[in-house]
Amino acid sequence: MMDVLGFDFMQNALAAGLLASLICGIIGSLVVVNRIVFISGGIAHASYGGVGLAFILGLPVLPVTSAFTVCMALIMALVTLHARERVDTVIGVIWAAGMALGIILLDFTPGYNVDLMSYLFGSILAVPRSDLWLMAGLAAIVIVLVLVFYRGFTVMSFDEEFARSRGVPVNFLYILLIVMVGLSVVMIIRVVGLILVIALLTIPPFIAERRTSSLRVMMVVSTILSAVFTVCGLMISYALDITSGASIIAVAAVGFFISLLIPQKTA
Repeated sequence: MMDVLGFDFMQNALAAGLLASLICGIIGSLVVVNRIVFISGGIAHASYGGVGLAFILGLPVLPVTSAFTVCMALIMALVTLHARERVDTVIGVIWAAGMALGIILLDFTPGYNVDLMSYLFGSILAVPRSDLWLMAGLAAIVIVLVLVFYRGFTVMSFDEEFARSRGVPVNFLYILLIVMVGLSVVMIIRVVGLILVIALLTIPPFIAERRTSSLRVMMVVSTILSAVFTVCGLMISYALDITSGASIIAVAAVGFFISLLIPQKTA
């Protein structure tokens, strides 16, 4: 089994998995404590429109999908801030419209022979080194932003009204968080695919939340859990010759159910 680590594709896959784990640990924790899992799911599925746009224009997938997903994330953030009574409906429409756009654009792509499964369920074993640099750049941007605005995110996450009364720019931080979720989703799509991205973004933080008492520690524990799930899932997928994204999420799901059997940490 260790011999496989000598192959470039497996080294790239491990690097991609660890970068995605770092982002899942940080942004996933903010997603869970702010209860915006549904919005994150909408962003993930709407990002498929960016994949279709990249193929029909003949441009690199990751940069185009990142730009498209950030636009969708901004729309969802503004909608959820100003039309809260219809949030679920609007997100559902954007969710479906993004996927429909992606499928239609791929249908019109000349010489279309795209492997849809790789974007729906991940293709971590096919991540090129150039994508790793882009993923590292996106991860660095997200980490710096979270460090700069960490105190504001902490107060907003646990009591929004109190944060507003203390002069915390809640609306700005909320929009920034949604945009970072969009960037994170694009990174994780290469690992587990857009269908399964929400599982990796929420399962490790959920388990970590039950065992920790601060947002900072929750992020660290969640990152470690994401890395363990990703590496174990990757090794299992190689050994059994099964889809890597599904294997990673299956391992995470087993971890989730095991965590439910262990008594929750009491304050």
